[in-house]
Amino acid sequence: MRQIRQSKKLQGVRYDVRGPILVEAQRLEAEGHRILKLNIGNTAPFGFEAPEQIVADMVHHLQKAAGYSDSRGIWSARTAVMNYYQSRGLREVGVDDIYIGNGVSELISMVLQTFVDDGNEILVPAPDYPLWTAAVTLSGGTPVHYLCDEADGWNPDLADIESKITENTHALVIINPNNPTGAVYSEEVVKGLVDIARRHNLVLMADEIYEKILFDDAQHHHAATYAGDDVLCLTFSGLSKAYRVCGYRAGWVMVSGPKEIATDFLEGLTLIANMRMCSNVPAQHAIQAALGGYQSIEELIVPGGRFYEQSMLADRLLNEIPGVSNVRPKGALYCFPRLDPEVYPIEDDQQFVIDLLRAKKLLITHGTGFNWPRPDHFRLVTLPDAKVLEEAIERIAHFLELRRQG
Repeated sequence: MRQIRQSKKLQGVRYDVRGPILVEAQRLEAEGHRILKLNIGNTAPFGFEAPEQIVADMVHHLQKAAGYSDSRGIWSARTAVMNYYQSRGLREVGVDDIYIGNGVSELISMVLQTFVDDGNEILVPAPDYPLWTAAVTLSGGTPVHYLCDEADGWNPDLADIESKITENTHALVIINPNNPTGAVYSEEVVKGLVDIARRHNLVLMADEIYEKILFDDAQHHHAATYAGDDVLCLTFSGLSKAYRVCGYRAGWVMVSGPKEIATDFLEGLTLIANMRMCSNVPAQHAIQAALGGYQSIEELIVPGGRFYEQSMLADRLLNEIPGVSNVRPKGALYCFPRLDPEVYPIEDDQQFVIDLLRAKKLLITHGTGFNWPRPDHFRLVTLPDAKVLEEAIERIAHFLELRRQG
């Protein structure tokens, strides 16, 4: 019989956060092992509950949420997002500039399917959230990775970006705060990125899903603020992380800048939105309550709050391991530590994390899974409470000690 094969469009598409390492973890679970999974920024398994007012508002509207909505989203949700950005100085944003989706992930895919032609080059950070690279590839484009500089707090290397722009470069992706590094870009850096887009006539795609998860004196700066009226900017955000409702799948993309030059693109984006009918309607009713209500995230990101304390604890414990160094995160929910190649000469970092999984029943993600070019990093999710996080990093430390001795 003829073999049924995957589409050739999937060649080169990777999403290693849930790739072979997760398959191996599932195999071990089937054998009866208990796996501590620190590979996904999923808040619910670690005791973070959705704010009560968000749940109550969604439940209240359930009877009105049984049918399809406007493909761009319900009016109250889009208005709430509009008001949110207007309150941050983006006063030209209107309701029609907002598209609601099943999380930022769906919207990234929708935008790139609409925007990318075969062979178009899209600048994506390294390391990145790997969906960006995968979705560019699946859309027929070519992801071109610009380096973020670990020695400079994981800030984007603006000179490296400039060096990789060609006549076929169409867009610049910014992930701020950054997943996986935890970097939060200064106003100067954001302005520099916007200036590159302006001078080279690029569309800005700003992934800002972690914008509310900031530590110490870090401040988030919307790329759209500096893009003004001459750089088209697509800003992605949502409820998953800051409001601890990953499973609700409630996100949005906001379009700002010279929309008059993007009429054709926006018609295409509406077409794509129409094709999937609409996003999850019950979860759309959570957006207004979330953005307009009490911001409980603020309790979690200050000293004494779980997000803050766990991030700082992970950073400290990782840096205490011989041959491991970590740049202290300024935001988000991850650490992205470096393994000194002189101490740990790793050639295959995916195999390294599989070996760790088998030995210590701990699941993390290898650095090349985030399109980092060298096998010398891994990402650790900092969501577990302090006791579990200490145990997890102790397992890593013991495993690395055996590697040094072996």
